[in-house]
Amino acid sequence: MSDNKLVPQNQGTAPQTNQPAEPKSGFVRMFSEPLSKRGWPRWAVYLMGLIGGVYLLNPTLGLLELIPDNLPIVGNLDEGGAVMLLLAGIVEVLEGRKQRQASRAAQAADPSQPEE
Repeated sequence: MSDNKLVPQNQGTAPQTNQPAEPKSGFVRMFSEPLSKRGWPRWAVYLMGLIGGVYLLNPTLGLLELIPDNLPIVGNLDEGGAVMLLLAGIVEVLEGRKQRQASRAAQAADPSQPEE
């Protein structure tokens, strides 16, 4: 008998398909594409994410409370806005990095392409 070991193929990677990716809806694209792709400066998006994170981590002493939470429904809108800012910063860090690496790889493969 031979010592054939079973080794899983493509472990940890997605299977490669030749099918084009399904287009994302505008709502999904709004939350999954970095704002820098739409023309926002990266530093501004990072700053917005930082402000949103600080606002959410703020101990509620009323020092940074824009809308008092004791107002029904309206009182939590400022926290919702802070979550959106934080989400924009997180998407910029994660997805923006992927897109920059992909554009650098494309630039290295075809130097005649203009840099974005």
